[in-house]
Formats: sequence, C-alpha cells, structure tokens
Amino acid sequence: MRCSGYMSPEYVLEGLFSVKSDVFSFGVLMLEILSSKKNISVNNIASFNLLGHAWDKWKDDRTHELMDPILQIDVSLPMLMRYINVALLCVQENAEDRPTMLDVISMINNELVNLPSPKEPAFIKRKNVKNSSHSNGGTSKSCSVNDVTVSLIYPR
Repeated sequence: MRCSGYMSPEYVLEGLFSVKSDVFSFGVLMLEILSSKKNISVNNIASFNLLGHAWDKWKDDRTHELMDPILQIDVSLPMLMRYINVALLCVQENAEDRPTMLDVISMINNELVNLPSPKEPAFIKRKNVKNSSHSNGGTSKSCSVNDVTVSLIYPR
C-alpha cells in the first residue's frame, strides 16, 4: 500500500518527522473526506493532486465546488468552508506554518475562533514534461513531475 500522498514534505524530502507531520496527514484526510476524492486521483488538468485542486478552488473563491454535495445535507455550507480552511492550514508546505493538533481541534470545535488564511500547500505544482528529452538538442534535462523527485532524462 502506497501512502506517499499523506507524507509531509519534510519527511519526503529530508527524512524529518515531527508532530507537524501528523498534522499534514490529517489535513490530507480532511480534504479527502470533504471532497469524497482521493489525493492522488483528481482528474483536474491544472492540478497535480487533491491539494492543488483544493488550493485552486480556494484561491478562486470557489471552495464550495470542492465539497461533496451529500455533506451539505447535514452540515451548513459555512461550516464546511471552515473545515476546508482548517484542512488547508494543515497541509502548509512549511511545518512551522501548520497548526498543532490541539489548535486543529480548537478550530474545528470553536466556531468563534478566527482562522488565518492558508498559504499555498505542499506538493501542488505540476511541471510540463512534454518535449523534455528530445527538444533540447540531445542534452539531458533535470525535471520533476511533482517537485519532489529529480529525474534526468536521457534519450535511448
């Protein structure tokens, strides 16, 4: 079973693990529950994954489009928007920017707590790798589809 979609950037890139790594995973799970989509299977051309898809909706003030309509039957739209805000705070690229789990519980349970605006989440960029191996005159070019791994493209 692969779980790389739930791993924090500091763990993936540097092997560092902290309590904020769990917060990142929790944020991914929240977004999956709220949208009824898996992190790695979002069919959105502009986004690499669910985090990117959620961020795009957040930036365009269309977060309501991310949510599973079934959830709106039992939970108000403002509360669902709040949950997405909390989830996006949990998946911040820098661990220092993420809340603690105690803060997350407080933000979820206390509607009077003002939430900060999230910054761009980790692992959302998609690079265009078309023409990367043959259009550069035969020289190798470093590229990464997910900005996590680095691959050198050598034509055979």
